[in-house]
Amino acid sequence: MPKTPVIPEGTGKPLAPYLPGVLADGVVYVSGTLPFDKENNVVHVGDAAAQTKHVLETIKSVIETAGGTMDDVVMNHIFVTDWDNYGAVNEVYATYFPGDKPARYCIQCGLVKPDALVEIATVAVIKG
Repeated sequence: MPKTPVIPEGTGKPLAPYLPGVLADGVVYVSGTLPFDKENNVVHVGDAAAQTKHVLETIKSVIETAGGTMDDVVMNHIFVTDWDNYGAVNEVYATYFPGDKPARYCIQCGLVKPDALVEIATVAVIKG
């Protein structure tokens, strides 16, 4: 199966050996996305809502680079460091998925940088 790297313009160098996204057979797999700037510094420290918006905007850019939209998202894997941030994450999340919601799960765990409060990995099926 052929696969195509999906790297939005201006993407910084990843912390580990991975791509921001991969397109294969009309499916975009977006890597776990953290609230990082281009130098891999955590943005909006202490603000789960702002971090969630940053993460979803980054995911949106990967999906759009692959030729899709956020309406094409079918699954989100959400990781939070503290359940106290769950409400803020959901409030922002709902603005990106106002219609039919994608499938998802959410777990509490530690993330690669302590100031990161949320990480999301996404799967989107591009209509074609």
